[in-house]
Amino acid sequence: MNYLTTFLKGIAMGAADVVPGVSGGTIAFITGIYDTLLESIRRINPSILGIWKREGFKSAFNHINGWFLISLFSGVFLSIATLAKLISWLLVTHPIPLWSFFFGLILVSVFHILKQVEERTLSRGVFLLLGVAFAYCITILNPLQMEPTSINIVLAGAIAICAMILPGISGSFILLLIGMYAPVLGAVKAFDFGILSLFLTGCVLGLLSFSHVLSWLLKRFRDTTLVFLTGLMIGTLPKIWPWKETISWRTNSKGEEVPLIQHNLTPFEFEHVANQPAQLGIAIVMMIAAIALVIGLEKFAEYSQSK
Repeated sequence: MNYLTTFLKGIAMGAADVVPGVSGGTIAFITGIYDTLLESIRRINPSILGIWKREGFKSAFNHINGWFLISLFSGVFLSIATLAKLISWLLVTHPIPLWSFFFGLILVSVFHILKQVEERTLSRGVFLLLGVAFAYCITILNPLQMEPTSINIVLAGAIAICAMILPGISGSFILLLIGMYAPVLGAVKAFDFGILSLFLTGCVLGLLSFSHVLSWLLKRFRDTTLVFLTGLMIGTLPKIWPWKETISWRTNSKGEEVPLIQHNLTPFEFEHVANQPAQLGIAIVMMIAAIALVIGLEKFAEYSQSK
């Protein structure tokens, strides 16, 4: 396996995870490493100690696909650490092009995953609709206001990482819902190792437990699980629609006014309501760029696996 390629895929996952509404799990699916990622994480359990004792550290390390995990998560963490400020800036200064890019990314990813479903039956269609309904309900929930205490930060890490490895459910958006996005992103920007260490502890606990469940579902009920995950992605599309009108605002933990309830608009309605350009041309270009990127990543993944 080319670990440089895995590292670059990790960078792409990290960049997606920074944006509320976009999931790193979606990127893992697109790039063809989702099953490998889940299986590698699933193997990190108490049995690894027995392998280490009987066969040595190298065998245990190879059993969990250690170099793959190190390469991937090095990319994820480097991306989050370096791109957090850039993504935050783009969300404020160029929201329409950024959201358009991620909207195109999710839209084409839906078709990418559905291609992997072997049987298209009525029951699978029901699970697709259930996924859509579940994700949509999450996106319209009002944010909570959890205090950034130690236990809440650990809990936030565990919840967010479960969402991050689910295509369609954004870990960043879950952090927004529970009121922990600003404290965590602020800690990343300021390199606050106290908060980050608590958050990462929660991430590790959540990842090790949830990966077993998801890996089991994909092995036993792959098609059903895939269509449900696809439904999750479809259900989050309204959340990342580029043109919105803010109905109400809330004050975050830093005393800043941020959107609370937003209403989707057409580009032409947006120009009238917001009294600013809809940037429709650049939005279309960014959506097409995202679609081209996914197709390119898909072809690259096929080429990498064939070698």
